[in-house]
Amino acid sequence: MTRREFVATAAAAKRGAGRIAIESDGMISLAGRRRFWLGLYQLPRIPDAWRAAADAGFHLVRVSPSRLAEVRRHGLYGWIALGSIRPGREAEDEARIRKIVEQARHDPALLFWETEDEPTFVWKKPGELRIPPEQLIRTRRSVERLDREHLFYLNHSPTNLESTLRSYNDAADIIATDIYPVIPHGIRGLYALWPDGRQGDLLNTFISQVGQYADKMRRVAGPGRAVFMVLQAFAWENLREKDRDPRMVLYPTREQTRFMAYQSVVHGVNGILYWGLEYTPAEAPVWKDLQCVATEFRELAPELAERPLKPALRLEYHDTGHSLDRGIEWVLKPSGAGAALVAVNADCNPVEVTFRGLEPFRQARELFTERARSMSASALRARFEPFGVRIWRLGAQTRS
Repeated sequence: MTRREFVATAAAAKRGAGRIAIESDGMISLAGRRRFWLGLYQLPRIPDAWRAAADAGFHLVRVSPSRLAEVRRHGLYGWIALGSIRPGREAEDEARIRKIVEQARHDPALLFWETEDEPTFVWKKPGELRIPPEQLIRTRRSVERLDREHLFYLNHSPTNLESTLRSYNDAADIIATDIYPVIPHGIRGLYALWPDGRQGDLLNTFISQVGQYADKMRRVAGPGRAVFMVLQAFAWENLREKDRDPRMVLYPTREQTRFMAYQSVVHGVNGILYWGLEYTPAEAPVWKDLQCVATEFRELAPELAERPLKPALRLEYHDTGHSLDRGIEWVLKPSGAGAALVAVNADCNPVEVTFRGLEPFRQARELFTERARSMSASALRARFEPFGVRIWRLGAQTRS
């Protein structure tokens, strides 16, 4: 967003015309403008990190109240973690939270509040709840006595039953989960990893599990709430405080980062946040890879914010010598007079496919690739590498 757009939005909010709202598909609108939100839990460990984040195309950063002025200066938005009101410490916690809320609630750069992170997760003690839902619901109601303008955000660990996670829904408007599937084989025991060395607990051990967890959180959130994904911007081994094994330092590649982001889009999430940059050295490739994805998302911003189209699209697969497991996942979004087709290969093998049912469009132009060329949309055939991403802008619809 340009500085001029930010000032206009902030001014509208002050006039009462900029209510933050969640639409029926979970997309968050601000001043009546729908937006797919891209954010960071931490800034990169580089010089002028605020400017770098804004220039790349990120919208949102987790901050303390004292940093909201800096958020505004860079045309960004922020969210603030409040914690919760604990049993036996009600007066102390209520006073602390009241002070934060009164300090920040009128700031036009504030988008939402967060209470506690991963309230259901207790390491090595599955079935226990770290914080019961009633504690977070009470906290929200206490804050709403001071501020009913801003949303509430709650991030869950990827595990636990959907029914358990759903019991927290009254505490939040935005439901998220953090899934970080790029983990080296043979890593030693580490907080938040199961004994088999994985963070998630679905049968799918590949990065395409991201889409399955997105679906899970949409079922948890139900109608009327936004769903965000918290994705990986770190190497698990770097979370170890001492005795790190350099052979186990494994970052997501650019291709993996790109796949996980676009698969989240295909599965209908309303925003993506990245966690772990404070543990990632400046010389690691992670930040440049995130910049690449954010830049693409900035170009696709109008399409990402739209409701999906529901064409009679059929996929015709061609034999590549491999079985077909999950195949191609896709979403079609309005794009001016045409549409944008975002497709990902959720298989660990190459897949070749022809998209049938795009006859209403004349041409297809592929984006973000050196092989970009226009072709007939009526017979769009493409080969996808394992966990590959391909995106096309489809030409204007023909007249009937």
